Amino acid sequence: MTLRRPKNGLIALLATLLAAFLVLGIPAGAAQADTTDDGQEITQFYFGGNITFEGKPIDGVTVSVDGHGFDAKTKTDAEGKWRLYVPEKEKYTLAIDEDTLPKGVIVDAAQLPAGVAAVEGTSGSFEAEFGLTGTKIINLFLGEGERITVSFADQLISRTVGGINFGLLLALASMGAALIYGTTRLSNFAHGEMVTWGGVAALLVTSFWQLPLWLGLIAAVVGGAILGWALDAGIWRPLRRRGLGIVQLLIVSIGLSLALRYALQYMIGGGTYQLPGASPDPIQFGPISLSYIDLIGMGVSIVIIAGMGWFLTRTRVGKATRAISDNPQLAAASGIDVDRVVRIVWIIAGVLAAISGVLWTYFRPGVRWDMGMQMLLLMFCAITLGGLGSTLGALIGSIIVGLAVEVSTLWIPSDLKYASALLALIVILLVRPQGLFGRRERLG
Repeated sequence: MTLRRPKNGLIALLATLLAAFLVLGIPAGAAQADTTDDGQEITQFYFGGNITFEGKPIDGVTVSVDGHGFDAKTKTDAEGKWRLYVPEKEKYTLAIDEDTLPKGVIVDAAQLPAGVAAVEGTSGSFEAEFGLTGTKIINLFLGEGERITVSFADQLISRTVGGINFGLLLALASMGAALIYGTTRLSNFAHGEMVTWGGVAALLVTSFWQLPLWLGLIAAVVGGAILGWALDAGIWRPLRRRGLGIVQLLIVSIGLSLALRYALQYMIGGGTYQLPGASPDPIQFGPISLSYIDLIGMGVSIVIIAGMGWFLTRTRVGKATRAISDNPQLAAASGIDVDRVVRIVWIIAGVLAAISGVLWTYFRPGVRWDMGMQMLLLMFCAITLGGLGSTLGALIGSIIVGLAVEVSTLWIPSDLKYASALLALIVILLVRPQGLFGRRERLG
């Protein structure tokens, strides 16, 4: 039997992407990065912290930054908080205007935190540089006020809840990638860009077009579905019919990841942007601090995950998906339209990735053209940990990764927290090589 090669698949994909770029895309030069209330351009690198005197926050203290041809200043708010964005990850000189401090209060070199050095011959100036991340927090506790400490148990409870929150949003993206792998055996390296697309679509509608947030959320979901459909119709289905092997498909997915990533950079530029309502005030539940967006995000994730469980176990398409994942040849022989089911899987994966991208922009506030790449390794870690091709395994693996990332900062520097997830993966695979819910397979 000779398979007929689809002639219009690639043309359909190119037309869809071109239309999306023409309708939604904005050249990098035309898009201006968001700015703060005091006129700072928001970037991915910033210094920040609190300034207190005798345990009380100081309002209106002027803090400035200078270095590498850049300078800016800001003032502390009513809670003593300040933040200064810089264009590069370099060493800078920061200064506290002591005239704006309470009378008689100065910044003593002994009061500077570790990793910050006072500038000789000056008062209130110090040099600071970033660590492995693009954030440097510098808290100044002036005077002899008593510091409020949090017990280890309270920190453990708070970070455990944060880990569950992170694991749930990671699970949405991981479950979609696991469905794709289960039905096609493709490790999709472009899945990170599918996550980014969700945040970008919401950003274009809300921040660039100044439309309501609910329209941005709808655009993200619809855009994710369209992208999933277009990728399968234009690239993956034709390549499957050509009989390409797993290695060739893997290389194609890596190239597709790069192409989509830089297309997204062209659309929104290289800055960091905020969605409406980002960084709301937290709500305290004992030692647990959560914002209303965190609560909504966790609730949405749980409902969608429960819906996916119902879909896979109770619907005909879901049962067909499981059958294809178990044995695609037998599923095809039993009358299941494999191409149709795989197309539906790609659409669902696109929707899940888009929703995860929107939640990620609120969990780690800000939309960036490469934010999905930061999640990609964690997604693969969760899928491998739970068992390749297992949707339930992807969920459990994501929760484990989320807990490992957040709770590990009690013992290791926060710059290394993502390495803890890889350590958990190694330990579990040493005990159970097929993953938690994977099946042991015979090789050779």
